[in-house]
Formats: sequence, structure tokens, C-alpha cells
Amino acid sequence: MSHPPAPPPPRLLDQVRHACRLRHYSIRTEDAYHDWAKRFVLFHGKRHPREMGAAEVTAFLTHLAVDGGVSASTQNQAFSALLFLYQAVLGADPGVISGVVRANRPKRLPVVLTRPEVARVLGVMADPYRLMAELMYGSGLRLLEVLRLRVKDVDLDRSEVVVREGKGNKDRVTMLPAAVRPRVVAQLAEARRVHEADLAAGCGRVYLPDALARKLPDADREFKWQYVFPSAKLSIDPRSGAERRHHAHESAISRAVTEAVRAAGLAKRATSHSFRHSFATHLLEAGYDIRTVQELLGHADVATTMIYTHVLNKGGHGVTSPLDAE
Repeated sequence: MSHPPAPPPPRLLDQVRHACRLRHYSIRTEDAYHDWAKRFVLFHGKRHPREMGAAEVTAFLTHLAVDGGVSASTQNQAFSALLFLYQAVLGADPGVISGVVRANRPKRLPVVLTRPEVARVLGVMADPYRLMAELMYGSGLRLLEVLRLRVKDVDLDRSEVVVREGKGNKDRVTMLPAAVRPRVVAQLAEARRVHEADLAAGCGRVYLPDALARKLPDADREFKWQYVFPSAKLSIDPRSGAERRHHAHESAISRAVTEAVRAAGLAKRATSHSFRHSFATHLLEAGYDIRTVQELLGHADVATTMIYTHVLNKGGHGVTSPLDAE
């Protein structure tokens, strides 16, 4: 009696995705690690990583810096992805990785807008993008932190915003500006309208982290778990295949900010993140303690926050130019 042939082993790149999902990595990390593993294999003529080791990893990372001209953060991400490939996917030790030509880490100052410039940019924006930008400037949120806000994380009574799983997987609390409160209430009402229409159509589910989804199987249909800024259309989850309403896409707000900066006539290369930079700088200008600003921004190290002392109105040391001295 013949037995059916054994199924082929999963492909290497599928193993990378599976290992990421076992560790509950974000879809962004999963996609990045998948792509770096693929680029590594293609760079070495489609050789299997088991046939390679530290020398090939060093050659690839050096190629990224010398020929690819990537930034230091990009090279570090590639390094982390290849270590994950060997250690978590293949269960192998690639050996001592040394002699890598490191990408330069340029010391660049953040682009900060003045208060009048912020007002000009916001003045040519329309909701919901204006409200998103105001939360970045008024609360110090990152772009994705704004988009990932859920209804339950906006506390109108305490005028607070709770950021869940921010950078470094950390939670923090920041202020909700009084100036945006009425429009936040209006946006929550719009989110409720969208959610109730979804429920009436037999949908209404939203993504929840795996552990929470198992613990609260019906929570994904509750309004409090919905996104404050829902997407205009339903989408298919690439992991589960479930149809859900995700949050608005980051490209939409990024494009809206770019167009607003151009319409406002600013001669600066400002982006969405410039609002967060301006939040920190303007708080320091107002005399707030740098440790307080650090906590509001969610920086692990105050040295990261110190960069904003270099873009204050009178420079990092509060020095007045001799040309301006009386």
C-alpha cells in the first residue's frame, strides 16, 4: 500500500513570516524581515542561508552601505532581520559578524515650524486631516499613534489621550488640547456612525492583538475598540483573511500635510513629523522642564529629547549673537 507523498517543507520566506507571527511581531516588522531575507538570498545568487554565514552577512551589509547608500537605521534593520533569520528561523549561529562597513549616521536637526507657520499650515487643511495634524502638534503624537487611536483611549473628561503600544511597545499619557475637543467629539460621532452602519451590514469588526482577541472574542465589535479615524473602506486582513475596517492609511495624511505645506508657502521641508518636533520645541520655549517633555514624547532617553534644545529661538545654549548685542 503506497502512502501519499509527504508535503514539501515550507519555503524559507514563509518560515520567516511564521516565525514573526509566533512572536506576535507587527505586520510591518514581518514584511521588513521577509524582504530583507529575500534581498540577502538574491544578493548571493539564490544560495540558501544554511550554506552561508558571517562572511556573507558582512558582505551584504557592507554592500548596503557602500553601494546602496542606505542610512544607518536601515542597515541596522537589515542586520536585525538577518540575525532573526539565522537564530529564530534556521536555529543556526552565523558566526561572528565583524568588519562591516557602517553606514554614516548623520547628525541632523529636526525641521521645526514656528507658531505662525503651524497656524498657516493648519489653516489650509480640512478635517479629518487637520484634526490629525492638530493632535500631532497639540499632543505630541507620532503619525501612526494618531491613526491607531481607539475610541476608548480618548478621555474627554480628563482631557487626556492614552497612547497604547507606542514606539518601543510602551504606553504613555499625554494631553488632549481644549482647542480640538469639539471636533474630537464630532469625529467620535462620525466613527460611531460608520461603525453602526457596518454592524447593520453584518460587519463592524476591528483588528485586536491576538491575546486580547482570544480573551475577549466579541470585543472587536464593540464601539470602544474602534479606531477614532476609521478607513473609508473595509479591507482584508493579510494574516487572518478576515474582512475588517482598519484605520485611515498613513499615506493620506502624509499627502495632505505635504499639500498644505506647499499651499501655505513654507520654504521648509516639513512633514507630518514636523508637528511633533514643533510640539517639543515650543514646550521647551515656554519653559517646561525637559523631563516633562521627554515623558510626553515617550522618549526612553532624555538625550533624545535634548536635540530640541538645539533648535530653540536662541540656540541650544541661549546665546545671543554679538551682532545683536547692544
